[in-house]
Amino acid sequence: MKDRASVVIIGAGVIGTGIAYNLAKLGMTDVVLVEQKRYSYGSTGRCGGGIRQQWTTEENIRLAKASVERFERMNEELGIDIGFIQGGYLIPAFTEQEVRDYRKNMALQNSLGVPTEYMSSEEIKELLPMLNTEKMMGATFCPTDGHANPFAVTEGYAKNAKEMGVDMELFTTVRGIDVVDGAVRCVKTDRGDIETKFVVNSAGPYSPLIGSMAGLEMPNKPYRHEILATERFKHFLDTMIISFHHGLYFSQTTRGEIVGGIGNPSEKPGYNLSSSLDFAVRMASALIDFLPQFKNVNVVRQWAGFYDVTPDAKPILGEVDGLQGFIQANGYSGHGFMLAPIVTELMAELIVNGKTSVPIESMNMRRFKSRNMVQEANVVG
Repeated sequence: MKDRASVVIIGAGVIGTGIAYNLAKLGMTDVVLVEQKRYSYGSTGRCGGGIRQQWTTEENIRLAKASVERFERMNEELGIDIGFIQGGYLIPAFTEQEVRDYRKNMALQNSLGVPTEYMSSEEIKELLPMLNTEKMMGATFCPTDGHANPFAVTEGYAKNAKEMGVDMELFTTVRGIDVVDGAVRCVKTDRGDIETKFVVNSAGPYSPLIGSMAGLEMPNKPYRHEILATERFKHFLDTMIISFHHGLYFSQTTRGEIVGGIGNPSEKPGYNLSSSLDFAVRMASALIDFLPQFKNVNVVRQWAGFYDVTPDAKPILGEVDGLQGFIQANGYSGHGFMLAPIVTELMAELIVNGKTSVPIESMNMRRFKSRNMVQEANVVG
């Protein structure tokens, strides 16, 4: 393993590998990526793969729109089929308040170029005949939203980055970060030390632990979120369904499985990856409400991952005041995969050029000290 590099990236999920790839595209290949396990081991490989632009804050909408534009050309760019299906995202409303909120959200999304539209319950039924729309008062729908394969995207980033000269060091655990005179100087691992000028903290739910090695107290916390997959069926559903009313999302993969999850408001922060019967019962019950014909369907597997949650449900991006060379790329609150294409591009620009083509100041960690936060509402809790 190299003992010196211009940039050390910590974490080999979609964010870390994407930053490595985009750095190499900009000509910076003196880069070492370190990962304690393997590609996509953390949140990336445990997520539902959804990609949506229907947010409530301008920052998230702009980032998501830019990411969708990049997902649309990613097969050609990375030379790999990422399984991107633009079947849209349907967000049903079950109360009058949700109808008002979703129409307001839609107006903001439309103003920023996202083609969200409002649908009546009759129009929902026409689009998705198998869906139980009895209690739905309407929905917002964006046809350019979709879902893709997180493993394929990460593999594409990593393969191309390696071919351009980036070093990928898997099964390598970070033990510490040396800081001298307010600047990062060295990343210490169980396989040796790497002197560097830049450290990128893209460790997802483990990013607070990495931050603490550099003397930082970070506001994001890991929360377990469980997910399951059913047996396979002939493909009938291109659309991703998400209900903030139920805390639920689900879609059908290209292999035919229904994959989805449901939040647990009583979940406590921590590094718990166990699977629970409670989740399976709640998810099955909710899924049957949406797809009654699925009441006898078999669940073939369930698992858990982490949401890396910030107080305002928006990512932590960019430099850290008083700690030169330490770059934050974490805190996505369960939405890192869908924002990865643009965020990884911007982080590479920041390191190489000292600035980004899209403003990211409002997502700097300093916002939590000033309490200058605008809450993102459209999240599955």
